[in-house]
Amino acid sequence: MLFNSLEFAIFLPIVFILYWFVTNKNLKLQNILIVVSSYIFYGWWDWRFLILMALTTYFSWLSGVLMYNVRNKGSFNETKDKRRLQIISASNIVLNFLILGFFKYYNFFIDSFVDAFSFFGYRIENSFTLKIILPVGISFYTFQALSYTIDIYRKKLEPTKDIISFFAFVSFFPQLVAGPIERATHLLPQFYKSRKFDNEIASDGLRQILWGLFKKIVIADNCAVYVNQVFSDYQSFNGSTLVLGTILFAFQIYGDFSGYSDIAIGTSRLFGIDLMRNFNFPYFSRDIAEFWRRWHISLTTWFRDYLYIPLGGSKGGTLLKIRNTFIIFLVSGFWHGANWTFIAWGAINALLFLPLLLAKKNRKNTDTVAEGKLFPNLIELTQMAVTFILVNFGWIFFRSKSITDSINFIKGIFSPDLFKLPEISGYNGLILSIAVLLLVEWLQRNKPHGLSFNGQKYHILRWAAYFSVILLIFLFGGKSETFIYFQF
Repeated sequence: MLFNSLEFAIFLPIVFILYWFVTNKNLKLQNILIVVSSYIFYGWWDWRFLILMALTTYFSWLSGVLMYNVRNKGSFNETKDKRRLQIISASNIVLNFLILGFFKYYNFFIDSFVDAFSFFGYRIENSFTLKIILPVGISFYTFQALSYTIDIYRKKLEPTKDIISFFAFVSFFPQLVAGPIERATHLLPQFYKSRKFDNEIASDGLRQILWGLFKKIVIADNCAVYVNQVFSDYQSFNGSTLVLGTILFAFQIYGDFSGYSDIAIGTSRLFGIDLMRNFNFPYFSRDIAEFWRRWHISLTTWFRDYLYIPLGGSKGGTLLKIRNTFIIFLVSGFWHGANWTFIAWGAINALLFLPLLLAKKNRKNTDTVAEGKLFPNLIELTQMAVTFILVNFGWIFFRSKSITDSINFIKGIFSPDLFKLPEISGYNGLILSIAVLLLVEWLQRNKPHGLSFNGQKYHILRWAAYFSVILLIFLFGGKSETFIYFQF
């Protein structure tokens, strides 16, 4: 079920009414409703995928119960019982990764194995690939469930015996298929406590949903038309068209993914649930390190806490820092998809990030750019422009079908006709919409989202902004496209 669909427009009010007016006084019934609604929401694509999600959820919950029993059986044996805890947690982690690996990476490894032998002159008939349908959002809910097992093992979280609350935590429909990837320490306890409707929080949630829909329907879906045209036939276009296609993809993926996150966070607020922020205006970043603190925050912090820091982080010698940086970016790239282009994208970002880390400047820009000022200074503007260009270079590999296409695409940019006018037309209205996006988010860059207005000041202007956004959605909304991150 898509957020920008008629089905969801009917589904959400029904669940909202049942949640607050039928099950309002019973926490357990509220949680059951969330689980049932979430499974309906997810099963709308293919009911068979529900089995996988249920297995992931159940075995993750069971691992917590088993670890609790080991720790609370009376006398704890430091050697034997610690070993049992390791076996329980490792078993669940391996099981979840096996499920994820089979559905997402099986064919990739088979194809890569065959290609490797072909490279050395040995022909192997590839009869091992399977027609596997990738379950929507499997990477998101798997990582969410894994955080629970790992945090229990680390004693950062008490295991729960409330299986309904745990199923609600893993399957919570607003963020189920494309995040934010929530930690059990943050989201799970919210299903233990009674929730009261807060009109101010719900109203701001609706504003955030509206802004997310604008980014998805007006920005991302319209950009997709030109991006698909340019990247599918890049050999036919001049350099300036390829540059324009790359820039439009940057705004497509931002509008698509951050738009989803805004809708997810806003929707959860209608139900009294708080989700972590996933985007913090990343295209206003002044270096690559700042960009990665502002882009897909839930994933970058997940890899930081569960992979980068355990590996040693930025402590130790230079070689260790280089190794850890490449590991986290390569794994992040591989998480996005079973294609060498994603691994190349990760490696490029590692190369861009590494000089800042080695020079100890990766934490230089942690404040809001041009704080307290209307305009950035020349240095800040230059830094943002350079960072945006570098990010766009990486996006070419992210969007291309193969490494060869990526390289040829870049070669095409630096053709003799780079400074000619683009060979596609009709994008002036889209450029204006992107300008509106940038203007609003620049003015709101120290707020949670583009339409985050607190208090009663400028009441008429606020409502004018809401109606303007609604009007733009109805007038300039593009053809409905599936969210890009559903494939991850």
